[in-house]
Amino acid sequence: MGKNVHMQTFSSCTVSLTKKDFFDTLTPAQKKLMDDNTVDIKYNKGEIICKHGTFAPYIIFLKKGLAKVYLEGANDNLILKLAAPGSLIGLSSLSDDNTTYHYTVSTYLDTEASLINIDVFRRIIRENGEFASSVICVFCNNTLQTYGRFFSFTHKQLYGRLADILICLSDRIFYKEEFSLNLTRKELGELTGMTTESVIRMLKKFRQDDLIEMDGKKLKIKNYELLLKISDYG
Repeated sequence: MGKNVHMQTFSSCTVSLTKKDFFDTLTPAQKKLMDDNTVDIKYNKGEIICKHGTFAPYIIFLKKGLAKVYLEGANDNLILKLAAPGSLIGLSSLSDDNTTYHYTVSTYLDTEASLINIDVFRRIIRENGEFASSVICVFCNNTLQTYGRFFSFTHKQLYGRLADILICLSDRIFYKEEFSLNLTRKELGELTGMTTESVIRMLKKFRQDDLIEMDGKKLKIKNYELLLKISDYG
């Protein structure tokens, strides 16, 4: 019998963060080459980091803050994932056939990022098998996370979708069950594929069911296990 895989692994709002030693596989010469071809940029809340359809000169490594990765629509945006510190952005542009960004990324909070020259990144991947393996793992996790997001959107009711996001924020963004929810109801709606009104109604329902407690922007998960069940079977 194979072991059970927890559904939340694949319905998350973000991938597992890149390990701190991700770049430790580089040789001293490769590290210097990358450092010499990297620029650190600070972005204010609400700024665009990269735009869908523009040329992709960089792989972006998020150092601080929080951003959203999304596809732009005429009326609404489809958020693919959140990018937390440790995230690599732009990996889908590494192929020689894909020279543009395939999504837009903008900041939820004041954010810092390292912009790594994409040609240098490609060169090091070709030279360093261990580094290339790490990049492949991140790319695969991104793919699984995207599959899970679409499963959540198409197969879960509103209750389950909101539970997905709250569990993800707790487990993979803030790493605690009480945190400041610096997202508007509209932004939560984009994350869950719900209207703003539905988000407000579901948050009220969660409070009434004693699943969460809210005080202004502060949110506390009071019944993590039940919220997890709703996320799994919602």
